[in-house]
Amino acid sequence: MLEPSNNHELPAIPGKRYFTIGEVSELCAVKPHVLRYWEQEFPQLKPVKRRGNRRYYQRDDVLTIRQIRSLLYDQGYTIGGARQRMTDEDDGAAGPEIQAVIRETIEELEELLKTLSLGK
Repeated sequence: MLEPSNNHELPAIPGKRYFTIGEVSELCAVKPHVLRYWEQEFPQLKPVKRRGNRRYYQRDDVLTIRQIRSLLYDQGYTIGGARQRMTDEDDGAAGPEIQAVIRETIEELEELLKTLSLGK
């Protein structure tokens, strides 16, 4: 998700249900034409379309856009790389850092179980 160090750059997301493309543009510091382009490039981004093809984004869409923005602008990913990273996260694939933490936690729990079973 959005890096904690970058949170101060973007305004807080109001407690509304739907946002217009102009509002999302301001909330995410991305121009509307870029948002429309990202809709074509990222399958995770699906705003609700109403009368006259007007887009209405929900809070999850805004968070997804902020994540895409972070990948592209802050972390230096290409569109293809960011799309792959987003797809991997949707599939539940954990990155190498997360896998290492999971392995370490499992080892610690196994050691704790051994200690507890010996203490009985």
